[in-house]
Amino acid sequence: MSKIPYAIVPPYLLAHIAAAAEPRFPKAAQAARATLAVDPVLNAGRSRLRLSIDGDTLVAENAPAPDRTISDAEQLEDLPGVVVREEDDGPVGDAAVNEAFDGLGATYDLFWDGYVRDSIDGEGAPMNATVHYGQDYDNAFWDGERMVFGDGDGEVFRGFTGSLSVIAHELSHGVIEREGGLTYEGQSGALNESIADVFGALTEQYLLGQDVEQASWLIGEGIFTDAVEGKALRSMRAPGTAYDDDVLGRDPQPAHMDGYVRTTDDNGGVHINSGIPNRAFYLTAEALGGNAWERAGLIWYRALTSSLPSDATFSVFADATVAAAAAEYGGDSEETRAVRAGWIGVGVIEDELSEA
Repeated sequence: MSKIPYAIVPPYLLAHIAAAAEPRFPKAAQAARATLAVDPVLNAGRSRLRLSIDGDTLVAENAPAPDRTISDAEQLEDLPGVVVREEDDGPVGDAAVNEAFDGLGATYDLFWDGYVRDSIDGEGAPMNATVHYGQDYDNAFWDGERMVFGDGDGEVFRGFTGSLSVIAHELSHGVIEREGGLTYEGQSGALNESIADVFGALTEQYLLGQDVEQASWLIGEGIFTDAVEGKALRSMRAPGTAYDDDVLGRDPQPAHMDGYVRTTDDNGGVHINSGIPNRAFYLTAEALGGNAWERAGLIWYRALTSSLPSDATFSVFADATVAAAAAEYGGDSEETRAVRAGWIGVGVIEDELSEA
């Protein structure tokens, strides 16, 4: 099992850096080895006035609000660290603190505005994060209670608070946990990673107002330094194309079941094989067009909250998304057809027409 629960950087990527980074990235090699050695412990309503314009009318709405607390580990590996910003505080002089604060808020907004979910547990739970964790720590993770961000080594990785998709991905692991969880191994673990990627991407798209065509569909864009031949950790549009670097190797994600990787590493390939359901979501969203958080995102959210078994396979989750689309929009709706086509496109569901 992976030592780091729900970490954004997969262990195989850190292992590549630890083994091959010298002499090109000597500091990164040392940082990767130290990051792999860390073993964090997995731990088990406010309101706000929102104003909008409807025609010539000013509309006031009293909506739930996040309750955020950001702490500073001060380069130590002790959690939670020193509290440096709380919900009612203004920005501080530390960019990582402000990025974490804003990222938690953006994730909250997607889940509330898109799916009427009040925080991680749906009941207004506080949202906590710790920045500046460890020395040159090359990861970000959800520990069951809070988001934890390293600053990166400066050679391969920048600070992890700089990517909204990373922040939202990790918080989404908390949402998945609260909905009963998906066992972090094999296909259920890859689904866990993929669903977190879905809502990580959607949070970024919602904040930026991007539709399907405008969005990058990248997870972790901007966390690599300019010295790395890569644009992000993962691509949902084109799994396997996010990076190709002499030190990091080539992005190993498959985009179809034909390339499914059977391995005992990475908890049975949870970060690798998540490319398959990621691509299925992208194909669904692309077919529907418009804003992906609206129809495609709602369908995935409904499927997640439909009492999934903790050991759900790709096909079980595919069936849940088809059922969710049918319940929400109708069995022969454009949405249901798009979901089914998305899973057919990655080889999880068989094309009944071609079989006939």
